[in-house]
Amino acid sequence: MLAAIGHALMMSFTMTWEILWALILGFSLSAIIQAVVSKEGMSRLLPDDSPRTIAVACGLGAASSSCSYAAVALARSMFRKGANFTAAMAFQFASTNLVLELGILLAVLMGWQFTLAEFTGGPLMIVIMVLLFKAFLTPRIVDAARHEAEKGLQGRMEGHAAMDMSVHEGTIWQRMTSEKGRTAISHFFVMDGVSLWIDIGGGLLIAGALAAWVPKHFWQAFFLQGHPILAKFWGPAVGPIVAILSFVCSVGNVPLAAVLWNGGISFGGVVAFLFADLIVLPILDIYRKYYGLKISAFLLAIFYVSMAMAALAVEFIFGALHLIPQQRSVQIMEESIHWNYTTVLNIIFLMLAVALVIRFLRTGGPEMLRMMSNSTRQGHGEEAHQNHGHHA
Repeated sequence: MLAAIGHALMMSFTMTWEILWALILGFSLSAIIQAVVSKEGMSRLLPDDSPRTIAVACGLGAASSSCSYAAVALARSMFRKGANFTAAMAFQFASTNLVLELGILLAVLMGWQFTLAEFTGGPLMIVIMVLLFKAFLTPRIVDAARHEAEKGLQGRMEGHAAMDMSVHEGTIWQRMTSEKGRTAISHFFVMDGVSLWIDIGGGLLIAGALAAWVPKHFWQAFFLQGHPILAKFWGPAVGPIVAILSFVCSVGNVPLAAVLWNGGISFGGVVAFLFADLIVLPILDIYRKYYGLKISAFLLAIFYVSMAMAALAVEFIFGALHLIPQQRSVQIMEESIHWNYTTVLNIIFLMLAVALVIRFLRTGGPEMLRMMSNSTRQGHGEEAHQNHGHHA
């Protein structure tokens, strides 16, 4: 038993080492974007569910944190401030499916085809969701959701969702390189890391355990690898269900997606699994707190259908274009750590991470983090950030 646990932990560690530099790069780019793109006035930019507004929602989502909990909390906050419900949900989807760090991690760990599939299927999923909302979302449902949302029940990462240290003055380069800009980048970098470490760590541990303990023939049978045509439909249908039960969301589900791909799930099944971080069990419980049980069930149904249909479309589109990888041997871990390009990149990006953490520590970051963690009312995290901006 101890040997089996040790094997799983070793696989998790080497997997972490393989993707470490990509994680740091992704979080750094995300922090830079958040530092130069303000959340102020987002609600005013999402007044309806027109194509233009949905496109704006997607752009704002792609420029925000990839933390699923923060995305859900911010979408609720925007809805309470007057944003259109459909547009707020589109923002939420984009926040977790169209962000740079996810694309980078997919490319490094699984290949560029999966990154292309994510950024092709993501907008398609949002379009399907919007159409389903137009068909089934009634004013009565929206009013009921708003009534529940106004109660202000707390979920996770409320403070992280509310914080806004973005710099508004000057060109984008001037914002990034200014004292305030560098401080904001360091704060967003650490905040994203703090908000996601459980999901990333959990994803790596689960992926390591599954890779070490679950025999490949089990996955092949479960994903119907012996029935190629049926598997194309089964994968997108079952992928979200696996995600719901795995509890892992945001970029933390990428290592597990690699294990599932090696195990035999279809290409579309991988895409559906990646899409489904917004319907994992903890997130569903937050929907219940935010909008009530009936509307959380409604969201689950709409989101699931949107994810499965978009993933199925990606399966057939990429199949027709011959873009689906033929090999199922994604190198998700090394047997041991070697002196190679991965190690060099890890050292370089670890130095960057250390520099950002040091600036965070020197500019009032720990105090702000404690205030956000102990926040008992919405918006406290934003106040904490505003009160600490002068430390730059």
